[in-house]
Amino acid sequence: MTKLLLMVSALLSAVVGMAALIMPVVTGSLLVGATLDTPVGLVAGRIAGVAILSLGLVCWLTRDVPSAATGVVTAMLVYNAAAAAILVYGGTWLKLQSTLLWPLIVIHWVMAGWCAANIWMTRRRLARV
Repeated sequence: MTKLLLMVSALLSAVVGMAALIMPVVTGSLLVGATLDTPVGLVAGRIAGVAILSLGLVCWLTRDVPSAATGVVTAMLVYNAAAAAILVYGGTWLKLQSTLLWPLIVIHWVMAGWCAANIWMTRRRLARV
């Protein structure tokens, strides 16, 4: 289950990270309904893109390394839960709108839940050994 979680996380992160790195204006518009067409927005969007891409890379590289996987899954739990909360804030308080905003929030919550369940099951399995 951990390997599949890390592979799915890697794929999702790679796609979104590359999109934000290469096309921050389009990605920002699609995901949160706001343009990043200022110099600061372009730099911030590309930095976010490379950070998300890096998360995907670490997920992919640790998918077969059980000793590192729990730490990576924990980091992905924090990322997904925080991203979902920030996006909810953007959608409710800042009134950001896009067709992908709420589906993106759901995806982040689902991934956070999967990470939490994985950590819980891993700890239970290790406690029995």
